[in-house]
Amino acid sequence: MRFLLRQCCGCRAIPATSPGRGGRSSDWAETNARPPCPPANNNPNMVRCADQYRLPIPRNSIMKSISTTNSTISGHNLVNWCVIYFLLLIFVLDFRKPSHLFAADRPNVLMIAIDDQNDWVGPLGGHPLAKTPHLDRLAARGVVFLNAHCQSPLCNPSRTSLMLGLRPSTTGIYGLAPWFRNVPQWQDRVTLPQHFRDHGYRTYTTGKVYHGGVGDRQARLREFDVWGPPGGIGVRPPQKLIPPTPMGNHPLMDWGTFPHRDEDKGDYQITSWAIEQLRQHDRRQPFFMAVGYFLPHVPCYATEHWFSLYPDDDSILPPVLENDRDDTPRFSWHLHWYLPEPRLRWVKQQDQWRNLVRSYLACTSFVDAQIGRLLDALEELGLQDNTIVVVWGDHGWHLGEKGITGKNSLWERSTRVPFIWAGPGIRQGGRVKAPAELLDTYPTLIELCGLAGRGDLEGHSLVAQLRHPESSRPWPAITTHNQGNHAVRSQRWRYIRYADGTEELYDMENDPHEWHNLAGDPAVAEVLAEHRRWLPRIDAPPAPGSQHRVLTYDPATDEAVWEGKPVRRADPIPE
Repeated sequence: MRFLLRQCCGCRAIPATSPGRGGRSSDWAETNARPPCPPANNNPNMVRCADQYRLPIPRNSIMKSISTTNSTISGHNLVNWCVIYFLLLIFVLDFRKPSHLFAADRPNVLMIAIDDQNDWVGPLGGHPLAKTPHLDRLAARGVVFLNAHCQSPLCNPSRTSLMLGLRPSTTGIYGLAPWFRNVPQWQDRVTLPQHFRDHGYRTYTTGKVYHGGVGDRQARLREFDVWGPPGGIGVRPPQKLIPPTPMGNHPLMDWGTFPHRDEDKGDYQITSWAIEQLRQHDRRQPFFMAVGYFLPHVPCYATEHWFSLYPDDDSILPPVLENDRDDTPRFSWHLHWYLPEPRLRWVKQQDQWRNLVRSYLACTSFVDAQIGRLLDALEELGLQDNTIVVVWGDHGWHLGEKGITGKNSLWERSTRVPFIWAGPGIRQGGRVKAPAELLDTYPTLIELCGLAGRGDLEGHSLVAQLRHPESSRPWPAITTHNQGNHAVRSQRWRYIRYADGTEELYDMENDPHEWHNLAGDPAVAEVLAEHRRWLPRIDAPPAPGSQHRVLTYDPATDEAVWEGKPVRRADPIPE
């Protein structure tokens, strides 16, 4: 018997949809349908590797050019060759296993998003009376970032940034629209959950993870494998609980308590669905589950049980400084020029300030309880030790500070958010003071789970801090709200630059409420210069289709345009 074993062409098996194309990873049946490898360049000593198996064989490593044309293999050698071929066959067949079997030993991921959640949670100490025992216990068995900030103080751009791994100043997505898949430049961008699916994970989502809908069933399945209920407000009172609000009396501008059950709320229902999926999940495949809570977004409705946790007196009100805006640039008002969220003046005049603060805190405690249900399920099902849990708020929310309610500012109350990690490979009881960004979520999860890295992410892995919380970072946290308006938050300072060139600077160690703008003080000139150099080099204009809370500025005319309407220097500030 004669054998001629020639060298493999060295082709590489690739997914039917590569990570750079933004599509969902193929299942096993689709993988087997891939086209054969290319011709072997007409080299007589090169052959195509077995099309049936699509085996990635490194050139010159497994197979060598062996010719036994002039020699006959003895029976003893034939046995050896049979053994070699048998081992090669096992090697080949092993590569035919579905991708999720290769990922079976990787940790699961439970990503929890909270809408409009500022730093009024126990681990951050933003409000001394906040009661969040379940976030407290999560922080106790993991790491909390004390100086973490969103990349935009608005839902759509903040969530888009986290899921794409790109800054709003790069994508041009600043408003509540567009959905990034409708922007040609980003329609094929691989998101965080898609990257995990491409590496063998089964992906789940429920509640508010992206802002708004993502399209029809086919579009949804492109983003996640399994979709749960959308969550949202849930049961509502027959009519609004507060007086009509200025600037449109928006139906979402409401808060308070009325007779209803926790079980009737969207956030309770998505938690129940998520727990059921955890129970049913096939443990031979790791999961990536995203659970998005609506509260404490307005309308802030909570049952009496959660209201009773907080005193009905002025002790719950945040500290504010009268005339706080006197030393802030006028352009700071342009970022929240005409919005449904009422100003502090109206809230106080209508005797609604205390009611709003109690409602917000009550909703925060209610959501904390839902997170507790999820954490209990992980422990009960034996999943806790192999599941990475990350909790983040998409941005903060003012409750009277700087004279406003709502978001849409570049100050601490609007940008500082919960960012808590726990799970395998993460230090317990860690507290990180170095700045961190929600943008860091994508590269951090990739590294923690041992997935292939990406060279197109603008965030930086936090694994060093998750293992050694005291370690420093060279980068500040950067928040952008519309083109040209940026905040740079270092460990001590907050620097803000607006599109018209005006600035603010706060010493957060000595002035945590940001009451004294130091930008005009010559003594801090070096501090200003150091922070200016971190302003984003890419500062894209609004993406096509941008609308809702979009602000532009033309330095040639010194004219701003808010939601399509011009805003001039002499215009009165809307109340």
